[in-house]
Amino acid sequence: MTDPGPTTRLTRTERLDRLPFTRAHGKLLGASGVGWALDAMDVGLISFIMAALGAEWMLTDAEKSWIGSIGFVGMAIGASVGGLLADRFGRRQVFALTLLVYGLATGLSAASMGLAMLLTLRFVVGLGLGAELPVASTLMSEFAPRKIRGRVVVILEAFWAFGWIAAALIGYLVVPAANGWRWALLLGTVPALWALVVRWRMPESVRFLERAGRHDEAEAVVRSFESSPEVARRSGPAGQPDQRASSPEEVASPVETTGADDGAASVAGAGAPGQRAGWRDLWQPRLRRRTTAIWLAWFGVNFAYYGAFIWLPSLLVAKGFDLVHSFGYTLIITLAQLPGYAAAAFLIEKWGRRPTLATFLAGSAVAAIWFGQADSVGMIIAAGMTLSAFNLGAWGALYAVTPELYPTPLRGTGAGSAAAFGRIASIVAPLSVPLLLGVGGTAFAFVVFAIAFALACGAALALPELTGTALEEG
Repeated sequence: MTDPGPTTRLTRTERLDRLPFTRAHGKLLGASGVGWALDAMDVGLISFIMAALGAEWMLTDAEKSWIGSIGFVGMAIGASVGGLLADRFGRRQVFALTLLVYGLATGLSAASMGLAMLLTLRFVVGLGLGAELPVASTLMSEFAPRKIRGRVVVILEAFWAFGWIAAALIGYLVVPAANGWRWALLLGTVPALWALVVRWRMPESVRFLERAGRHDEAEAVVRSFESSPEVARRSGPAGQPDQRASSPEEVASPVETTGADDGAASVAGAGAPGQRAGWRDLWQPRLRRRTTAIWLAWFGVNFAYYGAFIWLPSLLVAKGFDLVHSFGYTLIITLAQLPGYAAAAFLIEKWGRRPTLATFLAGSAVAAIWFGQADSVGMIIAAGMTLSAFNLGAWGALYAVTPELYPTPLRGTGAGSAAAFGRIASIVAPLSVPLLLGVGGTAFAFVVFAIAFALACGAALALPELTGTALEEG
């Protein structure tokens, strides 16, 4: 984009895109990230609770599989509905509501007296968790400056590692104790309290506010970001008052100056403020290829990731390690998520979205085969750490890519629908592990996971490269 002359009016979204990373961005990233980490902690805890309840309640592998999978049934529904609601009622409102739902349900599940009660509450937990993740990434991508948007969303996704590390620490220190799994689940009530903070302190998406006709609110949000000290210290167009609109009416229409890689035509039936977009719009001709590719990428990543990591502590127990040692090894493997995210955050703006995502998926496929063949403690930890780093780096890139594929009226719906389709794989994966182990053991199971990563890699290569482009308004 060329610099406008002194009399050119920038749209609000252009003004946001031209800002440096400010304190306001940092607060939004922190608020979203803590919610993200708490989500990861909840998902991670189930892998440890499965192993503990397997011994305490004398559960079969099939029953343990349902503990791992039932939450993903709720997540599939939550992701799809949550994205649609975010496009209709706002990102912030849905984000806070989903945190509240899953936080309270997690706390109640600590009182479960049997498998049926636990499964019911885990389904409700999944509803909230599934809706929250795509909504948070959509909100963050709509505020992040264009030049570092991908990196910011990967950093948001990196909070997942801190949540998993917290889950691994709780699993190692708390779950093995008497009724430790109940205390672990009680910690899941923390998101319910955090939801109150989220509701009152996070800004609503400027793009959503404009489409809802709430221009005064949108202008106030933009000006709050422009008033950050970092903008005042920066020399350049973003900090010069003569390029700001003095009133909402003077702001140029966002549709006039934005576009996408394969045509800037607005979404049919959803291009004007007040009109609603729906799932059917994701399959219009110009979006069909990217919707197919991103859905396949989500499916492959979900199948391989949740098949491997939800069962990881139980698989280590099956290899002959006691509960404490298997939890300790899982903690070490989990720590490797952090360098994986760091590498993806650096490369996604250097290499681009598509090559970064494809590279990390290919690395995940190789690491999965290696882990399946590992037969010593050293090899298990080394292969597991490699798989953890590549896999979570791929997750970071995937969350950065997905919201960018769709225009504003469809961004929440598109991200949520892709996540929902992926959750089908996360339902199937934990259920399939006992079958895969029965056919060919751990080695065969991880070959299947490697194939899923490879298919996701192929789908990633079919996506458009959008590094450095403005988000499409539609």
